[in-house]
Order: sequence, then structure tokens, then C-alpha cells
Amino acid sequence: MNFQHVPGAARKALGAAGPGIMLLGMLMFAMNDAIGKWLVASYGLGQVILIRSVAALIILIPLMWKDGLAPLITVERPRLQAARVVFSTLELFCFYYAVMYMPLADVMTYWLAAPIYVAAASPLILGEKVGWRRWSAIAVGFVGVVITLEPSSAMFTFPALISILGTGAFAFMLLSGRSLRNTPDKALVFFQLAGCGIAGLVIAPVGWQPIASLGEGLLLGLLGIVAMGAHMLVNRALKVSDAATVAPLQYTLLLFAVIFGWTIFGEVPGNAMIVGATLIVGSGLFIFLREQQLKKRDTVLPSVPE
Repeated sequence: MNFQHVPGAARKALGAAGPGIMLLGMLMFAMNDAIGKWLVASYGLGQVILIRSVAALIILIPLMWKDGLAPLITVERPRLQAARVVFSTLELFCFYYAVMYMPLADVMTYWLAAPIYVAAASPLILGEKVGWRRWSAIAVGFVGVVITLEPSSAMFTFPALISILGTGAFAFMLLSGRSLRNTPDKALVFFQLAGCGIAGLVIAPVGWQPIASLGEGLLLGLLGIVAMGAHMLVNRALKVSDAATVAPLQYTLLLFAVIFGWTIFGEVPGNAMIVGATLIVGSGLFIFLREQQLKKRDTVLPSVPE
């Protein structure tokens, strides 16, 4: 839908619905993560990711066919696209491995730190200027990550290290997305799903388990469909509403993760996770709101000191 041709009153109504659409998208992402955590306890990691990718592609390909396949043929910056596929595949495997051994909310806390890593890396990789305010917020965010690790002689457990590796890969995905602005969202998602599907196909024989019931078979397929629906809802929310209004709502994902982790898996958040998550979410929100503030000023001044 081209929102430029929507009447003003209707466009205003759609904009008002943006926060609700974003919240529904976050809820679906949390559902996807909870379903994935449930399934990797019984099925091989490669098996789950393979079926998830195939199910999502079944939904995505007809949508892309309708819009045309030109973005898949004429690829913007092929090397960066390939690197993004590698890191997105690594990120997904790390996430599902981590939730096999760690509470859902703990893993989600690590992943919500990715925007902080992006802000820290953007001066080196993208040449963006970061002032003292955002550097201070970045430092607070890193303190939150350390607290979440619960510093002790056993803080660097293998699942925790995998979580840090995964959130680093996720941060690269966010950074590369800024450099691939001319690639349609559906093409980016297609490349990600294809890469994950190929990796899942290679690894699937390791730990492959027969599907125990029709219900679990449906859950395996639903995993990819829910993820696709969540992506579409988030993209739609960002199109019909201002980013400053809806983007901060991504942190409700942690609330949903706590609820699902407690009600489904009996996981009660520890004090370290609560404190660390508070610092991570607070610093992430500050970085985002500061960037929005600077963008507004840049519409008046060519450059603004921070």
C-alpha cells in the first residue's frame, strides 16, 4: 500500500494504530522465541531451523513473486549481502542454542543489547559521530551486560559466550542493514531465510528426531509463519507511524519474554538479570531518543555538536 495516496484522515488513523501493530509484532516475536525454546528441547537444532526456514519461505516467496524477483537478480553489494547472510545464520543458531540452556528472558536481554553495540561500532564502521552523551549511555549498557553475566568464577559459561557471540552477529546485521538501504526488506529476509535453510539442511541429520505428534509438527511449521508475521507487523508499524513513536516499543519484547518464560517454563528472573536488563533497556532507549533528537536538529542545521 502506498500511504502517500491514502486520505489524510485514514492516514492519521493508521498512524494511531502503529503502536498497537508494533506491540502485536513484539508479542509474535516472543511467541516465536518461546515456541523455538520448546522445540529445541526435543528436536535437533538444525532440524528446527530447517523446518522454520522452509515454512517461512513458503509464505514469503508468493509475496515476492507478486512484487517481482528483480531484487534477487540484481543484488546490491553482493559481498556485504553474503556476509550478512553468514552472520544472520550464525545469530539464529546461537539464539536457539542459548535458549536450550538459559532462561528465555536472560537470552533476550543479551539480544536487546545489540543496538548498544551498533552505537559503539558505528564511528569505526560507518563513520558516524558519537558524542559524550551517547558514549556514556553505551558505557552504562555494557555495565548492564556485565551484571547480567553475574560476575563470578563461572560467569563465562559456554551458553553465555554463545549468547554474546549471537548478539554480536545480530549487531552486525543491524549495521549492515544501514549500508543496504536500497535492498527491499523482503529481499533481505529472503536471503536470511535461504542461508539459514541451507545451513539447517547441512546440520539437520545431526540429532534429527521423528516428529512425535501432529501438534508438534504444526508447531514446527508455525515457528516460521509466526516469525514472518512478526516481521511484517513491525515493518508495517514503521511505515504507518513515526519511528520515534513505535521503535522504543521493541523493548516490550523483554516483558513478553519474562511472561512466557515464567508461565510456560517456570523461569523466574534473577536479581542480576533484572538490574542488568534495566540498564540495557534504559541506555538503549536513551541512544535511540538521542539519535532521533539529532536527526530533527539536522533538518535545520548541517551539523550539530553533541
